[in-house]
Amino acid sequence: MDVLGYVVFLLMGGFLSFNVFYILISAVAGRLGGRDDQPLSRKPGRIRRIAVLVPAYKEDKVILDSVEANLKQTYPFDSYDIFVIADSFRSETLERLAGLPVKVLVVSFEESTVQKSLTKALDLLPENVYDIVLVSDADNHMAPDFLERINLAFDAGWRAVQGHRVAKNTNTSVAVFDAMNEEVNNQLFRKGQRALGLSASLIGSGMAFEPQTMKRNMARIKSVGGYDKELEMNILVEGVKIAYLEDAYIYDEKVQNLEVFERQRTRWIAAQVHFVKLYFKTGVQQLLKGNIHAANAFIKGLILPRTLFLAVLFLGTFVGLVSGSGLLLGTFGGMLTLLMAGLLLSIPGYLWQKISVRDFMTFPMLIFRMIRSLLKIKAAGKKFLHTPHGETGH
Repeated sequence: MDVLGYVVFLLMGGFLSFNVFYILISAVAGRLGGRDDQPLSRKPGRIRRIAVLVPAYKEDKVILDSVEANLKQTYPFDSYDIFVIADSFRSETLERLAGLPVKVLVVSFEESTVQKSLTKALDLLPENVYDIVLVSDADNHMAPDFLERINLAFDAGWRAVQGHRVAKNTNTSVAVFDAMNEEVNNQLFRKGQRALGLSASLIGSGMAFEPQTMKRNMARIKSVGGYDKELEMNILVEGVKIAYLEDAYIYDEKVQNLEVFERQRTRWIAAQVHFVKLYFKTGVQQLLKGNIHAANAFIKGLILPRTLFLAVLFLGTFVGLVSGSGLLLGTFGGMLTLLMAGLLLSIPGYLWQKISVRDFMTFPMLIFRMIRSLLKIKAAGKKFLHTPHGETGH
């Protein structure tokens, strides 16, 4: 290997090592603690008015079921309102929604995005009526005590919180791996971060804010997709930390087939690339100012998608074995071992009980779809790729 080859190897090895140790440290920290929940037995200082915003684009298949489930809160019924932000719904769906005790905001955009729907809804909310604004996806089902737990967190002084989003379904191999990915994210970027004294990451739903804080920072967002990353950064730049409520569950429909998986990951990777480009300067500035929470929000944007990361490390280890290179085998094999340890620490036991040999056979296809999604990220950065819900697996 010539000098240039060694330099490239060292740079790549350094970047991959940073990824491995960030994940491993966060995984271990998450095992030690990192939640901001208040016990339900604690009596709140007051019952806050909560606006639950549900951005929904062509979600006729799932919206009625979700609304009915979310109306079963133990929180006082007259202290929360569900707002369905209905974009491109069928007329019969709107008629059925009109018969439920929810508020329907019909919106239409030339290019629909979640960010546009939420910003419009925030503009339409009456001033000084709601104390908390909460975001729930069209397919999400809040646990009955979800709003109670959110209110208790605000009672404790938090101004921004992220709930514990978990899988609503594990009916296909793709859904099982997607459920695992969700829980790994919770362990690393929410529970682990809080254990390290850092702000928790937002995830796009099951999150709640002071109305003005959310409205002000949503207006600054420039992305087509991945608005939650920008919202998190803008909030942290203001000095507002984000709590993680591990006991506040919100159930999310997981991707059930490979086509939807690829579309969703294409959107996510495009959003991540866009975020890193857009907030590089901000991340450096916040680090120099000593705002470690905002700086860390940028650093998290540098972490490779884990499916791709595993593929790179498997490939490097394989090349080391075939070529007989102790350097490659030791480097990539060592990083692969540490990464696997971090991931194994982060997956809860109940999901291991659901996985089968057939599920593992699907994993190479997930890697292939992730790699193929890289070829589409340029287009995804310009147009929002909607992830349909209620799609069956095949």
